[in-house]
Amino acid sequence: MKIMVTGAKGQLGRDCTQILQKVHDIMPVDLEEINIALYSDVATIVQDFLPDIIINCAAYTQVDKCETEKETAWEVNVRGPENLALCAQKHGCRLIHISSDYVFDGKKPFPEPYVEDDEPHPLSYYGLTKLESEKVVRRTIKQHVILRTAWMYGISGKNFIKTMLMLALKHPDNQIKVVCDQFGSPTWSYRLALQIQKIIDKNCQGTYHASAEGYCSWFELAKYFLKIMAVKHTVVPCSSFEYPTPASRPENSILENRRLKKSDLNIMTAWQDDLDKFVSRYREQLIHEVVSCRTC
Repeated sequence: MKIMVTGAKGQLGRDCTQILQKVHDIMPVDLEEINIALYSDVATIVQDFLPDIIINCAAYTQVDKCETEKETAWEVNVRGPENLALCAQKHGCRLIHISSDYVFDGKKPFPEPYVEDDEPHPLSYYGLTKLESEKVVRRTIKQHVILRTAWMYGISGKNFIKTMLMLALKHPDNQIKVVCDQFGSPTWSYRLALQIQKIIDKNCQGTYHASAEGYCSWFELAKYFLKIMAVKHTVVPCSSFEYPTPASRPENSILENRRLKKSDLNIMTAWQDDLDKFVSRYREQLIHEVVSCRTC
């Protein structure tokens, strides 16, 4: 099949490209090739390539900046998916759109997870744009998959665990305060790309949750990651109240992959197992990236 991957230079986009190009004709595109917020850009590239599937990994994910850069967040996170959905519908191709745990308010009693048919209620503007993107995809194109994931990390781009590694390596004697009252499931972008491959193979449709099995706090994630990285660190817990941010975060971001499990399609594994594999594969690269970064 012919598959177009938007946001191809991001964590998930790179992994989707790497995995799917083994058996499919892949067109990876990013800002250099397409601005998904411009309908003309999307229409031209879809008309030229005529994909069977579009995987939308593009998003404005700087959660705090979304609170002030609302126009940019809306254009990328809502207008972009709408343009992709319109062009996919026009040319008869399927759309796989990546959404977020941030569509929920996190008020469910911990550790009860969110399932696909729970009522969304975002706390932040970023979460609002992701919810609106889901709505526009559903009403624009029938042949779609909306895939909600959470706490994603990968070898490409910036993420939480890379930030923790940078702080530990650059300032080994300093305390690193990390929030201990927000919970979720750290999800490896490579594993998620494998799950997307499975969804493509089985011709799925509708809304699915796809995050790692199990859960932890940001504090527990930082401790576990730095321990298996064998990096000197002093990580101490703090409350969300002690570490205020412009955007409110859900306290409970745990997602249950209920629909994938009911269809016997779930390949997501325990977050610790995937993080172990990630570190085993990339430990030296991660350290080199931080050490050689002069702007970190």
